Amino acid sequence: MNVSSRETTQYVSHFILMGFPSRPEMQLLYFGLFSVAYALTLMGNTAIVCAVRWDQRLHTPMYILLGNFSLLEICYVTTTVPNMLANFLSTSKSISFVSCFAQFYFFFSLGCDEGFYLCIMAFDRYLAVCRPLHYPRIMTKQLYTGLVIFGWSCGFVLFLTPVVLISQLPFCGPNIIDHFMCDPVPLMTLSCSEDTTTQLIYSTFNAIFMFGTFLFILCSYALVILAVLKMSSAASKRKAFSTCASHLTVVTLFFGSVTVMYISPGSGRPVEVQKIVALFYSVITPLCNPLIYSLRNKEMKNALRKVFGTEIPVHKT
Repeated sequence: MNVSSRETTQYVSHFILMGFPSRPEMQLLYFGLFSVAYALTLMGNTAIVCAVRWDQRLHTPMYILLGNFSLLEICYVTTTVPNMLANFLSTSKSISFVSCFAQFYFFFSLGCDEGFYLCIMAFDRYLAVCRPLHYPRIMTKQLYTGLVIFGWSCGFVLFLTPVVLISQLPFCGPNIIDHFMCDPVPLMTLSCSEDTTTQLIYSTFNAIFMFGTFLFILCSYALVILAVLKMSSAASKRKAFSTCASHLTVVTLFFGSVTVMYISPGSGRPVEVQKIVALFYSVITPLCNPLIYSLRNKEMKNALRKVFGTEIPVHKT
């Protein structure tokens, strides 16, 4: 019987992603809505990457980090949305076992990288506001280049363990995932044996990552706000608060939705609620981030006008 069970487990070759079950007309509507959201996300984040790349005025650590964060958002949203769009038009909605865990790995590794980038950006703002005289000496090209590499690679290293552990669970038969992506929560429920150890390790990993990064960001911005309140110049206060408000809005959107979803994966939330929360951090947040960063930032708005040729020339008299 053990041999038969092992053979059955090995032959689970694909999963079915249910997505948002509905009539064909609604599937087409969903396809249209999410296609527009995906296109706008790509356009907004690509615009920021191009502005940082082509405008010499933005070749500073803060904007280089922002440009990398926007590029990260493009990769992040591309791991799930194209497959979701294809499934809206598909009748089978299947994804292979390997592709499912590849999507799982890349999506959540890039999600970890986003958390680390938000920490790095908070650290950069802390140095710029609280240590302005020492900032050029501390935030050297070598340091911010190292931080960029760290931000891109750390998630891929750390998330290997959860992915390997969950992929080793025995999947004995049911292969229908009531979700639009290969999410670890429904994947673990498909296992034919409840592995509390894997669930505990996964929940602990998420809790340490999210609380650790969130506390670091919170402490950094608390120190920044205290330093801003001590500034004598009203203009300096407005500029610092504007930059920090943009960063804190993105932090709240990211950590708020992710914390609700992944701190306690076995909490028994309704499936539809899980999907809506997942949509929020996987689609809506990457769509909103370019607007949050560009609309509240004068330098970024000027750079975007320059990149797209809408800068109004100033004629000297």
